[in-house]
Amino acid sequence: MKVDSRYGGWRLDAYLADRLPQFSRSYLKGLIEQGAIELDDSRVEKASRRLRSGQKITVRIPPPEAAKAVPQAIELRIIHEDRHIIVLDKPAGLVVHPAPGNPDGTLVNALLHHCTDLSGIGGSLRPGIVHRLDRDTSGVMVVCKSDLAHRKLSEAFKSHRVSKRYRAVAVRREGAAELEPTGCWQTLFGRHPVHRKRFSSRVEQGKMAETSYRLRRSFIVEGTKIVEVTLEPRTGRTHQLRVHLADHGHPIVGDKLYGGRTVRNLPEWLKPNRQMLHAERLEFTHPVTEQPMCLSAPLPPDMECLLEALEKYSTTGQSSRREER
Repeated sequence: MKVDSRYGGWRLDAYLADRLPQFSRSYLKGLIEQGAIELDDSRVEKASRRLRSGQKITVRIPPPEAAKAVPQAIELRIIHEDRHIIVLDKPAGLVVHPAPGNPDGTLVNALLHHCTDLSGIGGSLRPGIVHRLDRDTSGVMVVCKSDLAHRKLSEAFKSHRVSKRYRAVAVRREGAAELEPTGCWQTLFGRHPVHRKRFSSRVEQGKMAETSYRLRRSFIVEGTKIVEVTLEPRTGRTHQLRVHLADHGHPIVGDKLYGGRTVRNLPEWLKPNRQMLHAERLEFTHPVTEQPMCLSAPLPPDMECLLEALEKYSTTGQSSRREER
């Protein structure tokens, strides 16, 4: 890699973390200490080394060690289970599958303890996994127990034949346009050109992303507008809902990655420990029996409590609540 002008003066570890977001900063720091990073063809062993524009950096990633998820007795909230699929209510804070920085304590470890017959198509670290939720997003997930179910349901997700509905609480950024009562965002989508751990819908090249939304309720708290919104993504890009809301002036409450000052400057009681995003419903055709499936998970207590507090302390609570089926 060649250091371009905008990275001049950056620390080496900060530069690597920004350019290689697939690796944790601690992992990259370990590579530096091991002498696996070269600067202008010379080993460098100080993470604090300052960079100059035009320097060449070589990163030598060692071959990965063989890894295998192990069963762990972690409680599961099961919504539906049969011979071919299991549908769960994933709590916020639970990572879906093992990865660098999260070798165990994941949903996959819990599933391996509960099931003896997960589909092996996803490999040893992602058995049965056909879609994911972010660590701090709660709600409905389906996992496949048979290879036949895995193949068919993977194709259903790929061809947009699975209907997903989410609930979010978002805050209007100062100066941002109001959201219409209903709408649909169709944008390009890709990794942020500068902040490499983020994604963006304001890219010149990328994949298409589509999200429909409907406002449910609006609240005014200390002069700031908060909205409860229903979201239905047609595509499944990483961080899609969080990005679409933030890029349209309404980051999700609690979202530290995309919320910026808008989220940081909220009153303390509006600073939950995670983004207020919940996958509340999943609709699909059963991959084997071909029966229609419509499965839902209730709002978790943290979102319920936040909405109750908003209802109580808002100077205006304009409700557009309707029963959704």
